[in-house]
Amino acid sequence: MQMIIKIPTNRREELYDITSEVKRIVSETRVQYGLVNIYVRGATAAIMIQENWDTSVQTDLLNLLRRLIPQGVWEHDRQDGNGDAHLKSGLIGPSETVPIIDSVLGLSTWQNIYLCEFDGPRANREIVITIISHNFGTR
Repeated sequence: MQMIIKIPTNRREELYDITSEVKRIVSETRVQYGLVNIYVRGATAAIMIQENWDTSVQTDLLNLLRRLIPQGVWEHDRQDGNGDAHLKSGLIGPSETVPIIDSVLGLSTWQNIYLCEFDGPRANREIVITIISHNFGTR
């Protein structure tokens, strides 16, 4: 099963919690055991699983990436000014895969799924949700 969700972004760099949308899709499929892959289409965004308790972790992550990969100093910036966004998204990566256990996402208490925007704002970021079910009975 596969579905595309669209998330509008409103800042150049921001993390957007998409966990509830992924949970809803998994719930609707009624898959008991399997995998869900979350993949963002685009070369300047990423998907990450990260702490959900407070926003300081997301803020710290963006600050770290800004220090490691500053804006405006890369060869690609001569093309369209977003060389840092390409490097940040490449470092984080375009996808995450989460197990489905007893029909729910196998995230821990403190984990959520985030769309990482590095070149916004965008009217829509397309995220492909792919669910693979296994039919081997229970554990």
